[in-house]
Amino acid sequence: MEQLSLLAAGDWRAREAAHVQRVRRYADPYLARRSAGRKHPVEDFLFTYYTQKPGQLLRWHPGAGVALTGQPAAARIGWKHYRSLDGGELAAVGLPAGTAAVTFDRGSFLADRHEAVAFAEIILRGTAARPAQFGCFGLHEWAMVYRQDKFDLRHEYLQLRLGPDGTDKVVEENRIRCSHFDAFRFYTPDAIPRNELVPSRENQRDMEQPGCLHANMDLYKWAYKLLPALPSELVMDCFELSWRIRAMDMQASPYDLADWGYPAIRIETPDGKAAYVEHQRAFAAEAAALRKRLALELAPLTSPERP
Repeated sequence: MEQLSLLAAGDWRAREAAHVQRVRRYADPYLARRSAGRKHPVEDFLFTYYTQKPGQLLRWHPGAGVALTGQPAAARIGWKHYRSLDGGELAAVGLPAGTAAVTFDRGSFLADRHEAVAFAEIILRGTAARPAQFGCFGLHEWAMVYRQDKFDLRHEYLQLRLGPDGTDKVVEENRIRCSHFDAFRFYTPDAIPRNELVPSRENQRDMEQPGCLHANMDLYKWAYKLLPALPSELVMDCFELSWRIRAMDMQASPYDLADWGYPAIRIETPDGKAAYVEHQRAFAAEAAALRKRLALELAPLTSPERP
């Protein structure tokens, strides 16, 4: 029998309310912009690039090994990968027979998501084991617009800070060594051969490294893909780190975002490169702590000793 900890209705509803408030700080402005047909180059990204939508993110989950009590918990029987406690489990947590109580359904989750769980563990553990690299200076964003007509830019409503020629010159005068496939795949055709590495989906598990901004942003992706096995507070910790990384990533990009409230990190200069690396190292340290927490949450899901 799985060992469960008990959360009374008042306790978990308070955590649920706090989570909803935390999510709405980010989701509500995005939804308002979407309704008005407006875009934001920084603050829309986590809701448009990643597959987790605001409504899904708003749902609070306690994670594995937690039982929720109270009548509102009964509604979760209709949620994917939740189940009612059986009589023995109710007795084990001190509840009388017939009490409305639910918990994460480990069996159905693993039957449905075992491949995603296995791949997340490979990525998280492999990335954590490699040395961090801090010499990319965010040039992946520059490679995405290299020798590109302005009407074909990924963010066509933005201006290039140095103009097309100045942007191309930065690409040509710097080494480009991006290790992250989901950045590399957006390179322009002329930029692809300038990358010293050839990341692919097939070699992703061997190339992800903990200094990479995008690998650290993707902690949010691995976290939400493991819901509802993870507590939503951990997912939001990953979300908020990803949010701040995205802001810095775009500040170091070739786009002029000053009017959006994001002053440039001028990576074409020595001072700009130094500032980029300082931010990158700080984010890598935060990501390492989150990666460790995610690995700890994954361990019970992948343990062969557990039924």
